[in-house]
Amino acid sequence: MIWAAIALVAAGCYAVKLLGLSVPAAVLERPMVRRLAALVPIATLAGLIALQTFGEGRTPVVDARAAGLAAAAAALLLRAPFLVVVAAAVVVTAAVRALTG
Repeated sequence: MIWAAIALVAAGCYAVKLLGLSVPAAVLERPMVRRLAALVPIATLAGLIALQTFGEGRTPVVDARAAGLAAAAAALLLRAPFLVVVAAAVVVTAAVRALTG
């Protein structure tokens, strides 16, 4: 049963890719489409981060992950390099988990 679901999802992904390739070039060159195409990955990533940070099953939670995300956001505001941002998030998350048990 699981392999049937995997095959169905793979076929759906291929169909979506094929649909995207069949869109005329004139449609893709419109300014509105270009703006949306630039913003969709950002919105998708933001949604994924929010779900992974504040979601636990079907209930929202605020725990050490939220503190790590806040530390990463602060490091980004200070224009820290990427590795420093990741390190800050890891250190703060680990510290909060160690303190809260």
